[in-house]
Amino acid sequence: MTSTEPLLFQPIKLRSLELKNRVVISPMCQHAAEAGHATPWHLVHLGKFALGGAGLILTESTAVDPRGRIGTADLGLWRDSQIAPLKSVVEFVHANGAAIGVQLAHAGRKAGSEPLWEGGAALSESRLAGDAEPWERLGPSALAAGPGWSAPQVLTADGIAGVIQQFVEAAVRADQAGFDVVELHFGHGYLVASFLSPHSNHRDDEWGGDLARRMRLALEIARAVRTVWPPNKPLFCRLSAVDGSVDGWSLDDSIALSRELAACGVDVIDCSSGGLTEETRALPVPRGLGFQVPFSERIRNEANVITQAVGMIVDADQAEAILAEGRADLIALGREALFDPYWAHHAALTLGVDPRYERWPVRHGVWLAKRAPGLARARAAET
Repeated sequence: MTSTEPLLFQPIKLRSLELKNRVVISPMCQHAAEAGHATPWHLVHLGKFALGGAGLILTESTAVDPRGRIGTADLGLWRDSQIAPLKSVVEFVHANGAAIGVQLAHAGRKAGSEPLWEGGAALSESRLAGDAEPWERLGPSALAAGPGWSAPQVLTADGIAGVIQQFVEAAVRADQAGFDVVELHFGHGYLVASFLSPHSNHRDDEWGGDLARRMRLALEIARAVRTVWPPNKPLFCRLSAVDGSVDGWSLDDSIALSRELAACGVDVIDCSSGGLTEETRALPVPRGLGFQVPFSERIRNEANVITQAVGMIVDADQAEAILAEGRADLIALGREALFDPYWAHHAALTLGVDPRYERWPVRHGVWLAKRAPGLARARAAET
């Protein structure tokens, strides 16, 4: 590597973990687990991104409590038997040159919904009651997440302590599975996000009210997880930089929280947005190319933290410009990676990094290198 190599393909060191490039695969719910256990779908789904050249791959939202699943077939790390199937995925990803992280989450008052291909609506109370695993929507206040959602059970102080412990125990299991990164999911209207926003948190105790008290759950979880997550491994946190509600969680609030999270040992802020309620699923932010990058830029520069940008980042030149302009340190892809699992390798070709296909898996690259001269001649003959 030379100093002139594009930033997208320059390594970055996070604690003792060195990522080979800045391309991250964002968490994407697959609803393909069996009682929280990973299946062959997850091996193929996540493994293909390692073959595709990404530096870091993040699992989908992985529940710390069966009551906190987004959907019935979510991944989980609430019991020890869920470690081994994930360990197999981790080992495949490592064997193919990438790092892998797990996103730990509790869906809170947004627990229990259909997969998107079935409509994505909230499951009824009778449907929740009929599931093999226990369900219970939980929140800071008895305020439903929107039409069709039931009001959550209000968490007591003991219940909050239990949630913190569930994150801790899941992080221990994540280390046993061999994950390189834990990402705490504090966005998209799920449990911790619902404590952060005054729109959903109407408490007047030590867990609600002013900004400091609304941030307390997030900071307590981050602090507790950091004590059990190995000191050489980085800790990420996903935030909804703005939640989309009127007089709700703001970008200034996210900047303040990011400073506090960094002091707790969080290494990277993953900058998403929205999702507090069903009404705020579509933010009043134009969903143009890189529409969330301004959030990453402000948090990075004003909170002095490493940030990950995500949202409508679609090509190599756009990603490289975001990094070169100091608007983010990592580039996360979701739907674009589904469209092109080999996005990182194709970006390297676009930026002139790997013209001989040497960074591709050897079983692929050798054939593509043989294909290239003949393809070039055929195209030249047509012009």
